[in-house]
Amino acid sequence: MSVESSQSPGGNLDEDRIETEAVPVPGPATEHDAEGGPGEHMAPPPPSGSSSTALDDPELEIPTQVIPVGPSAGLAEADDEAQSELPTEEMPVEELARIAEQSRQEHDEEQAQPPSSEARPAVGGAEVVDTDPLDTAQTVLARLRARMRAQVLGRDEVIDLVLVALLADGHVLLEDFPGSGKTTLAKSLGASIVDDRLGNAPSLPDDYIAPFRRIQFTPDLLPSDVTGVSVFDAASNRFHFRHGPIFAHVVLADEINRTSPKVQSAMLEAMAEKQVTVDNVTYDLDQLFFVIATQNPLDLAGTYPLPVAQLDRFLFKIRMEHIDRSSELQVLETWQTRRDTERVDLPRVTRSEVLVARHAIDEHVAIDERVKEALVDVAEAVRADERVVQGCSTRSLVLMLPALQSLAALRGRDYVSADDIATLVPRVLGHRVELAPGLDDVQDVLDDALEQALEGLARSTLRKR
Repeated sequence: MSVESSQSPGGNLDEDRIETEAVPVPGPATEHDAEGGPGEHMAPPPPSGSSSTALDDPELEIPTQVIPVGPSAGLAEADDEAQSELPTEEMPVEELARIAEQSRQEHDEEQAQPPSSEARPAVGGAEVVDTDPLDTAQTVLARLRARMRAQVLGRDEVIDLVLVALLADGHVLLEDFPGSGKTTLAKSLGASIVDDRLGNAPSLPDDYIAPFRRIQFTPDLLPSDVTGVSVFDAASNRFHFRHGPIFAHVVLADEINRTSPKVQSAMLEAMAEKQVTVDNVTYDLDQLFFVIATQNPLDLAGTYPLPVAQLDRFLFKIRMEHIDRSSELQVLETWQTRRDTERVDLPRVTRSEVLVARHAIDEHVAIDERVKEALVDVAEAVRADERVVQGCSTRSLVLMLPALQSLAALRGRDYVSADDIATLVPRVLGHRVELAPGLDDVQDVLDDALEQALEGLARSTLRKR
């Protein structure tokens, strides 16, 4: 169907006439189009002798469609009668519209398909292989471990347990003596995590979350000294909440057993619910909120022993001992370098990376049903032991599951094994079991409970199916 354009002497397009000898195929615009000439490629008419179609019937009234060309193509609006349906008996306009809509939907579905998890095209034609989420989580753990071991020497096992608690969304209680490196340990962890939500902000927001805060607990400490306080602003005639030191990613609660039960209850809410309540208003803590608390097991004068409910909020209770001779010599040789030099060669991690790693470990590290059965068997054996007055709670078993997953990921596996259970059961259940008077070695009770439960579990294969 060819298109002819008749122009007035001024060069304006008067009308567009449709002929039925050939079918127009739209083509790219050219300079000839700008002068008012046809802007389409012409398909040749059908060869002579071909079979007749609906277009060959002279009595058939052919509805036409006005195709504006020339300079006024983008401005002219087609008449309602001119934009009629295409003349075909074999393919009605409704059918054509249905096919076009189906084709558009198929195209949209193809565009909505996610890229392949194995490889995706990148700029420049190269392929970028997507990283496995568990591998990314293990990389985050390795970077945190490297930075902490560079600052804290001779505490590799304690560092690993702290990282396990961090990724398992738990808290740690350290029983140690003064000068054992607990502040350096907590500070190195806090300095290794960067809050990527700040970006390049010129000033800190009011709800800024610090990477690390240290709270020295004393008998005269008040709950508001920890959680924060509402301050009256005379300019706005309103109260504004000022964050306390508990609003941080990593909080060192030094000598937590030296403060009153009132302050300990404020810590209990923060550790259990990740929130604080001031003046009947609840404020949420950060998702990465992590507490490292300490207490001196020897100096008990003037202390307030932690209640069982608060002890149960700590995932691990770790008893720290003196480091070995070689590590102590290394501390003396490198203390100035570690104090004055920032390890720029050891990259830090962001807050989002830690949270993503926590989720990846939860999703991709398998826990076999036999592992859960073994944990229940251990708990039942501890409760049935005659040397035990109070056994472990069900919550302790629930808290142990993410800890086992984090330890397995730290050890480079995607499944929980019997070795993981043997490592963590004394750390998780040791401070939750109360022995009968005259007994003080809970390790013997836990060893007996573990023996039968792990005997059959160690023979089985617990790889992810």
